[in-house]
Amino acid sequence: MIASLKKLATTVLASALMSLSASALAEPLKIGYSDWPGWVAWEVAIQKGWFKDAGVDVQFEWFDYVASMEAYSAGKLDGVGMTNGDALVTGAAGGKSVTILINDYSNGNDMIIAKPGINSLKDLKGKKIGIEVGFVDHLLLLNGLKKAGMSEKDVELVNAPTNETPQVLASGDVDAIGAWQPSSGIALKQVPGSKAIYTSADEPGLIYDVLTVSPASLAARKADWVKVAKVWYRVVDYIHDPKTRADAIAIMASRAGLTPAEYEGFVNGTKILTLAEAKKHFAKGDGFSSIYGSTKIADDFNVANKVYEKPQAVDSYLDSSITNSL
Repeated sequence: MIASLKKLATTVLASALMSLSASALAEPLKIGYSDWPGWVAWEVAIQKGWFKDAGVDVQFEWFDYVASMEAYSAGKLDGVGMTNGDALVTGAAGGKSVTILINDYSNGNDMIIAKPGINSLKDLKGKKIGIEVGFVDHLLLLNGLKKAGMSEKDVELVNAPTNETPQVLASGDVDAIGAWQPSSGIALKQVPGSKAIYTSADEPGLIYDVLTVSPASLAARKADWVKVAKVWYRVVDYIHDPKTRADAIAIMASRAGLTPAEYEGFVNGTKILTLAEAKKHFAKGDGFSSIYGSTKIADDFNVANKVYEKPQAVDSYLDSSITNSL
């Protein structure tokens, strides 16, 4: 009798676990995205119904960028669009993630913008720069200063949230700012005569924008993530095809609340990678041409600027298997 009861209890428990597992698998993959061309591009697939075509249930949630990282860290999302450097920051604080595909790298949308009369980074010596300390444009600035024979000691940084940098520049309290689109574009419009004196086009591969997912979700639902990746490259092909590019940009512009003409400039400042290009950038190597090298540089920057204390295990944040399987 006791043996029979034990057997029954084991069967019930197994059934309950299977039910819970099935319930978890029935839930849509929740992905956070925000206002950056390489992530806004997901809107094409959303509006075209391509996830349904691919047989994967996905729920995209729109956030301000920092809020999306916070939601991911709080366990509210299965995946989120982040830069490779910010994935390290989130992971060091406990929200570990794994990059499974590379959307793009910034190719001009991140800018150091100066007020009228300042024409180069060298002209910033002794000047004030409004920038969000510890974020990617801080790293862009440091690399630019180094190329100009200067360092951070040659300028005065004024810490400011990126979305507030246009107002900071317009106030006259600083001589330059560091910002990414759309904030960089807003600053150029608000301050007549201002100009971009250094951009991410001068540092290709410094800032990769990626889809990063929770290790638990990747382990449990890798087949679904493969489907998501396949949809992504359908989007990429749609953007790059001259016959459909205008439609893609119109869809993206609508999501961002801009006209297609305005948004086309944002897309041009973003190197959205084809599958073949992404595979090359996923190859291990040093320097910006490899996401591994770029992420190591970001890790060194984060530690040096006390964004977090200890270096991260960079390789554990990157998984090229899905991209390379396509």
